[in-house]
Amino acid sequence: MNFLKDISKGIIKENPTFVLILGMCPTLGTTTSALNGMGMGLATMVVLTLSNIAISLVSGQIPGKVRIPSYIVIIAAFVTVVQFVMQAYAPGLYSTLGLFIPLIVVNCIVLGRAEAFASKNGVLDSAIDGIGIGLGFTASLTVLGFVRELLGSGSVFGIKLLEGDGMLVFVLAPGAFIALGYLMVLFNKLKSRIL
Repeated sequence: MNFLKDISKGIIKENPTFVLILGMCPTLGTTTSALNGMGMGLATMVVLTLSNIAISLVSGQIPGKVRIPSYIVIIAAFVTVVQFVMQAYAPGLYSTLGLFIPLIVVNCIVLGRAEAFASKNGVLDSAIDGIGIGLGFTASLTVLGFVRELLGSGSVFGIKLLEGDGMLVFVLAPGAFIALGYLMVLFNKLKSRIL
């Protein structure tokens, strides 16, 4: 097994945001800044990796009729832990992300990887898959947040880089769609040249 290849697959070939177009609710809702995007991506990556490991361990014991509800309970347990840790150690980020943290439970990326990958593969493979897809999601949210923050307020990670006010549209929802569309085109163009 080539760990680097498996991790890079989640970042480039199967990037959840730019290629698979999954998880659009947190992608568009939390990326008003690079820090928010990174925080949401890291929280999702932790939940994804831990739930992949747990589901890989117990998938053989779960009856088919209650498979998805069981996965949701496992994912919800890890989301609760992440939520408490963020509330204790990063209260500013936690309050900014708000409702999007509990919504990780029903994020299609997490549920999809649980059903499509973790339930059919071993623990190590599932952990690597969670890390790769999580890094891809984190990178795409951070880049989108970076672009929106730079164009919307002239700063990046809270550090003012451009003089004057930015373009308000990039702080608002329409700017998220515009920036995401252009980044998807750019990412897929670069991906086709790499692969």
